[in-house]
Parts: sequence; structure tokens; C-alpha cells
Amino acid sequence: MTDPYASLRIPDFRFFVSNSFLITATLLMQEVILGYELYKLTHDPLALGLVGLAEAIPFIMLALFGGHLADRYDKKRILQISLFVIMLGSVVLYLAFQPALEAQLSLRERLALIYGVLVLIGTAKGFYSPASSSLKPFLVPRELYPNSSTWSSSFWQAGAIAGPGAAGFLYNWLGLDNALLVIIGLFGVCFLLLSMIRKRPVVVNHDETPLGFWDSLKEGFRFVFQTKIVFYAISLDLFSVLFGGVVAILPVFAEDILKVGAQGLGFLRAAPAVGAVSTMLIMARYPPTQNAWRNMLLAVVGFGLATIIFALSTDFYLSLAMLALTGAFDSVSVIIRQTILQIFPPDHMRGRVAAVNGIFVSSSNEIGAFESGVAARLLGAAPSVMLGGVVTLVVVAYVYVKSKDLFSVRLS
Repeated sequence: MTDPYASLRIPDFRFFVSNSFLITATLLMQEVILGYELYKLTHDPLALGLVGLAEAIPFIMLALFGGHLADRYDKKRILQISLFVIMLGSVVLYLAFQPALEAQLSLRERLALIYGVLVLIGTAKGFYSPASSSLKPFLVPRELYPNSSTWSSSFWQAGAIAGPGAAGFLYNWLGLDNALLVIIGLFGVCFLLLSMIRKRPVVVNHDETPLGFWDSLKEGFRFVFQTKIVFYAISLDLFSVLFGGVVAILPVFAEDILKVGAQGLGFLRAAPAVGAVSTMLIMARYPPTQNAWRNMLLAVVGFGLATIIFALSTDFYLSLAMLALTGAFDSVSVIIRQTILQIFPPDHMRGRVAAVNGIFVSSSNEIGAFESGVAARLLGAAPSVMLGGVVTLVVVAYVYVKSKDLFSVRLS
């Protein structure tokens, strides 16, 4: 019988997923606290959408360059430098909410400073994300790729539970200032975990003439667009989360529709990840990689239906359940997509392929957050979420028609 904990028995992989858990939790803690504070300051859903946009623009502009660097330089060092920049940004955010600075700056100036820091963090993530994604396959043997994908996704989702849930409690118990100080300290622990991973050599393709920067990027894009299963797997995530995601405007639901406040917001933010981790723990023993493409399409359909029901709900517990289901369905597609991205790209191209995937993911998450804020402002929060769920179902129907030949692909 296959050992479901095989990947976790490798020390470097344990350090990697522990860091993944903690940095995810810490970034989301910061995001939830910041989003709630911004909504209290502005009472404008668009202010929440701009949080995603501020991070997405520099990430999309720099991720390809980050992937190019990740294929040519020490991935661990890139991760450490990027994390240090994120820590500096968090220090500036702490200072931005100090009374002395608040007294000297207008609301517009404070918002500009906050969004400016988010641009800095997005810049750092543009280098961090492809380096992290391209390092992961080098930490375990190839036969453990499906198992490692399940565990790395599980730890990431566990961080997505702990972060938002802890954010609401930290905000209520410690106040804004102390909560931001805790966040800075946790980033320091992340830096220590990264330092414990052994350095890996840079993989070079000796059979190929060295490419210039632009040709190198074209090669990464060419691989993604010509490898059908990679392209459609990434595209499904892009469009389902871009239009069906609700996370960015949850403060609106918490304050105006469900009326549960900051602590309720923490539970709402954590609910998708609770569903995801519960599902992933099951999938560590029963992976979804048999009949992978069928399972992926069914998961996206479930995600869209749960999103529509959430939009119609005015009951806190039904809303929690539907958010948990979106996380459960999303976790299936995440594991399948991550396994695809570990199996198909060649070693010397992993950074660039991870960067292309990162752009798609960032577009779906951060630009999706901006789209959610704009749509909520124009249509109202609930109608905009319902429309997103419907669009998700239309997209998966189109992909089903175009990708029937992928039903025969086996990942395990």
C-alpha cells in the first residue's frame, strides 16, 4: 500500500510546507485585517477590490522575469530576498496606522501609502512565487509528485484557514497595532524555515543553445499553450476564480448582509480553507488523479453551484457551508493542476512555467478581487456573486466541449 505520508518523511519538504503554511497564514492575516480596516475607513467595496489590483499589477509585470531568474539562479536565495522585502512592507504598514502618522496625513494620503506598500509586496511576490513553485519538484523524488502536491496544497490551505480565523481574533483581542506586530514576527519565523532548506543546484539544459531573456520567456509561454492539459488546467482556474471568487468582498457580506462583524468575517474567510483541508486529508489517501480530467471538470461545476447558493443566502451558517464547499471543490482542482504542473514541464523550464501559471493564478485572485469590487459596486454584492457563479458554469461547459480527449490522460 502506498505510504500517504511519504513526502512528509523528507526533512527539506517538511521545512518547505511548514513555511508555505505559515507565510500563507500570515499574508492572509494581514490581508483580512487590512481589508476590514479599509472598509471601516471608506465603506466602499471598490477599496477592497483595489487591494487585489495593487498586488496583481506588479506581480503580473514581474512574474515572468521572476521565473526566468528562478531557472538560472539559486531559488532559495530568491525566496529569502523576496520575503525580506515583504517584511519591510509589513513594517511600513504598521507605521502607517500609528497615531503620529495618522495625524500628519489625510485619508487620501494614508490610502496612497497603504496601496503603495501593497504594490511593493506584489513586486516581491512576483519573484517569490515562481521560485517557490519551481523549487518544490526538486525536494521529492518524481514518484512522489502526486503525494507531495496533495500535502503542499493541504498545508497551503491549512494556512488559509489559520490566517483569516486568527485575524479576526487577533484584531478583537490585541487591537490593530499589536496584530500587525505579530504578523511581522511570523514573517521572521518564515525566514528561518527557508534557511533550513538545503541549497539545490541550478538545472541547465546542455543540449540547448542559451536563450536571451525574451526568447526564454517565449519558450515558457510556448510550452504552456502547446501542452493542452496544462493550458486548460490553468485556464479553468483562471476563469472560475476570476468570476466566481467572493473572498475580496466578504467584508461587505459580513458587515451589511450577514451582520456578523470582524469575528464573523474571520470565520467566513476561513470557511473555504476548512472545506479544502478536510477534502485534502481524504485525498492524501484517495488521490483524485485517476480519471483526473473528469474529476477536475466536476469540481469546477460544484464550485460554481456553491457560489450561486452563497450569493442567495442570508443565513450565516448556510453561507459558511457554501464557502466550505467552494474550498472543497477547489481543492480537488488544485491537487490535479499542481500534479500536472509537476509532471509535464522539463526541469530546466519549471521557473518559467510556474511564472506563467502564477500570472494566471494572480489574475484570477487579485484581478478577480478587483473585478469583484467593481461588480459589487455596480450590481450589489449578492447579484455580482451570483453572476460570477453562472459565468463559471458557462466556462466549464465550454472547456468540456474542447477537451474531451483529455479524459483518457492518466496522472497516476
